[in-house]
Amino acid sequence: MSAPRDDEFGFAPDYDSPVPYMQRTRDYYAAIGYTTPYRWAHYTEAPFQPLKKPLAQSRVTTITTAAPYDPAKGDQGPGAAYNGSAKFYQVYDGDTSQEHDLRISHIGYDRKHTSATDSGTWFPLPQLLKASAAGQIGEIAPRFFGAPTNRSHRVTLDTDAPEILARCLADKVDVAVLVPNCPVCHQTTALVARHLERNGIPTVIMGCAKDIVEHAAVPRFLFSDFPLGNSAGKPHDIASQAQTLELALRLLETASGPQTTMQSPLRWSEDASWKLDYNNVAQLSPEELARRRAEFDKQKEIARGNRAA
Repeated sequence: MSAPRDDEFGFAPDYDSPVPYMQRTRDYYAAIGYTTPYRWAHYTEAPFQPLKKPLAQSRVTTITTAAPYDPAKGDQGPGAAYNGSAKFYQVYDGDTSQEHDLRISHIGYDRKHTSATDSGTWFPLPQLLKASAAGQIGEIAPRFFGAPTNRSHRVTLDTDAPEILARCLADKVDVAVLVPNCPVCHQTTALVARHLERNGIPTVIMGCAKDIVEHAAVPRFLFSDFPLGNSAGKPHDIASQAQTLELALRLLETASGPQTTMQSPLRWSEDASWKLDYNNVAQLSPEELARRRAEFDKQKEIARGNRAA
């Protein structure tokens, strides 16, 4: 007797599951010549801080890994190649009463499937302001914060996370919504969220790299199965962005303990083959891998100079 076909049972293809970013990243860097595998942050327990007051009475901030646009730092627009010059290395903040032009050219988001034409997909401040006006949250904190996408666990844990905590405490923040973009961004925000929770501030991460965030064991995680760069919703789809934030806020209110993951019901597209592309060495020729190694080395030199400046 022949085995039943997947379509008889309505099975999805095996690749239509969360992208394994940690393994993809290890395999990718090994393929371009970096043989020491990266150590992803791993914890088996997470801190957890219940809400001290209802969200409708809470002061909320957002923490992003996007960078302020600087015209002196080269192409940072939609479709721009990875731009190490636009990278930032210290925590920054911005006035939430003003509009901001934040971009993601400095990090490894999914450039094939992400247009990067709508900052609403990585910076939910406009949606948070609407939520505040609608009474879903009490108010927006006076500042949002930028978290450097640092591969160094020690710098994130010992320098950046404490600095973000200090600024949150200065602003009397009750709740923080963290929004990563690239693989390392997801690790960065996971470590920051853990630090904030240990020090009294409830958090939720809105992200797309499920394996990385859960490996680091965070308090609350809203997972959107979208290409990297779209943690806050689909581009040019306000309803999607509003629903994504609404789910994150609901998770803040309903999670009963740490390591609570909620998956958004939204799908990127009916065709899930986009999940096969990101840094997949099986789809890259030796020539393309060599080109990427040369480009990566070039960007490392640029970043080294900027860090020292």
